[in-house]
Amino acid sequence: MRFPQGAEWLIILVLILLLFGAKRLPDMARSLGRSARILKSETKGLHDEDDAAAAPPSLPAAQSSPAAPSSPQASPPAQPAPPAAAPPAPGEGPTSS
Repeated sequence: MRFPQGAEWLIILVLILLLFGAKRLPDMARSLGRSARILKSETKGLHDEDDAAAAPPSLPAAQSSPAAPSSPQASPPAQPAPPAAAPPAPGEGPTSS
C-alpha cells in the first residue's frame, strides 16, 4: 500500500470538510493543539522527576565544609526607626482666612 499523493490529499481534505463542517474544523484543530501541548508538558515533567530521583541528594556548601561553625551567626542589631514628626500645636498650624 502506498502513501497518498497530492490529488488524494485534496480529496481527503474535502471529505473531512464535508463531514465536520467549516465551523468545527478550527475548534478541532485548536483542541488538538492544546492536547499536544499538555501531553508534551506532562512527558517533560515525568522526565524531570526521573532525573531528580536518579540524582543523589547533595549537601549545601555550609554543611559540607568542616571549618563551618555549627551555630548560626547572630544578625546585627536592628536600627531604631526614626521618630515620627510631631503634629503641629493648635496655634501653629496653617490658618485659613
